[in-house]
Amino acid sequence: MDAALAGAVTLVVAVAITADIGGTRAPDVGAYLFAVGLGLLMFIRRRHPVLALVATGVGITGYYIADYPPIGLALPMAAALYSAAERGRLLVAASTAAVLLGGSLIFRIGEGQGSNYLLGYELPWSAAIMAGAIALGDGVRSRQQQAARQREREQELRRATELEAARRVEAERLALARDLHDVLAHTTTVIGMQAHVAREALDDGDIDAARAALEVISEASGEASRELRTTVALLRQPADRAPRAPTGSLARLDRLAAATTEAGLPVTVHVTGTPGPLPSTVDVTAYRIVQEALTNAARHSGATRVDVHVDYGARALTIRVRDDGRGGEVGKPPDSAASSAVGDPAGHGVIGMRERAELLGGTLTAGPTADGRGFEVLAILPTVDSA
Repeated sequence: MDAALAGAVTLVVAVAITADIGGTRAPDVGAYLFAVGLGLLMFIRRRHPVLALVATGVGITGYYIADYPPIGLALPMAAALYSAAERGRLLVAASTAAVLLGGSLIFRIGEGQGSNYLLGYELPWSAAIMAGAIALGDGVRSRQQQAARQREREQELRRATELEAARRVEAERLALARDLHDVLAHTTTVIGMQAHVAREALDDGDIDAARAALEVISEASGEASRELRTTVALLRQPADRAPRAPTGSLARLDRLAAATTEAGLPVTVHVTGTPGPLPSTVDVTAYRIVQEALTNAARHSGATRVDVHVDYGARALTIRVRDDGRGGEVGKPPDSAASSAVGDPAGHGVIGMRERAELLGGTLTAGPTADGRGFEVLAILPTVDSA
């Protein structure tokens, strides 16, 4: 682009010099050197647009002072004005054009040239060409800025898309981790307890008790296998297919309570309110919270019984799981002893339950009861969109 402008300026000025219209001094090498110099100024227009513009004006002024043949004013200046406007020097370009036009007009009228010709013909044409060059340069600059903004918006959109995709992957990873934790923790707890029962029964020669314990182990492992297969199947489904509902549901709460009871920890379920259809996410989350709470009670609390309360409210589902095991110190905030009470140094079980509840806009607290005689998990899950 710079080379093309340099060549165009040199050619225009050289042609005007060669035409030799009305000059008092015949064209010579010096005149053509002016043409070359004006063209070479285009190579510095990007880094130094004001310098290129001022140098062009000074060069043209010097050319006319040397009395070489007229080459006009607008055409030699057009490229420099365009370059200054393109580089964002609009005010400098307009001011320079006005000064040169005014100075040229005063000088030529003072030399006796006809004012009618100058004002009626040459000045309008020169002003129009200069204004057009400035407008063209400013228009090119505007389009370049618009293109740059468009590229920036596209990059921001691409970054936002990548961040959203990463967030979705992370959310899916965490959801899978929670599901696997809930299923495996509950199942291994039941299996471990029943294996202990079976070993003691065999030591005592009680074949029926051992057989019953093994039956519970078989059922628990089968249930876990089904849930794991369902989870893996969900991961393998194409993204454009609607996922199948996970197997966890409050409709299976009685079976979960019965399995835990058979494992040696009696569980009683209390339902209040009017049971009705729940959003699938709420239904699954409620089931997983109860499952994790029962697992913690069976493994770590030393409880002898657990009460599960399910309250179907008008706008929220309330889940309360309370055992009579080690609840921690009386008066401690609900979550302060949660990790130690459940025997999990990192508190992953409680953290996972809380994450599930918060994803639905609900809340979950877990900790010792007020009297210190047990441990309680309380979850409130909204069933109606707050919007």
